[in-house]
Amino acid sequence: MKSHEFTLVIEAPAGLSSRLEDGLFGAGCDDALLSFRGGIAYLEFDRQADNLESAVMSAIRQVEQSGLKLKVKRVEPSDLVTSAEIARRLNRSRQSIQQLISGSRGDADFPLPVAGVTAKTMLWSWQEVTRWFKEKGKLDNEAVYENAVVLKQINESLEMRENELQLKSINRLTKQLRKSNKEFV
Repeated sequence: MKSHEFTLVIEAPAGLSSRLEDGLFGAGCDDALLSFRGGIAYLEFDRQADNLESAVMSAIRQVEQSGLKLKVKRVEPSDLVTSAEIARRLNRSRQSIQQLISGSRGDADFPLPVAGVTAKTMLWSWQEVTRWFKEKGKLDNEAVYENAVVLKQINESLEMRENELQLKSINRLTKQLRKSNKEFV
């Protein structure tokens, strides 16, 4: 088994912070450090598993089945990265990444940013960036790309789950409004 480091950002009911640590430890999250930043709870895991997907999915199950009414919102490290974060994650200089982005170095085919083109800070998809480095033969560890794919897929699944819950809520409200309108007329 291999050690996998990742962070789960969790949504917790108000007033639960005093019971979180013991509840999560009891649920099997004894390989995680509970922290808060700006009122946001998150768990930093160092989990043993055969692969990253197994590690993350088992952690999500333990958190959400802890009996504390917690919901995992996303997994980090995030797919959205700045040029500085690309440099940090790939252990390259910021200047070399900027040269690849601008096309003054390489084939001038670096992935386009996915957001921020009209803002001060542009953002790229980590999965797209690592795929590009892999295709160019510049990625020392292919697991970096594979892990980027896994994390993006898990985060997209978590987002779809949230969207489905919101859609169900909207549909219930719409039905209630239609029913009350019929009663009113």
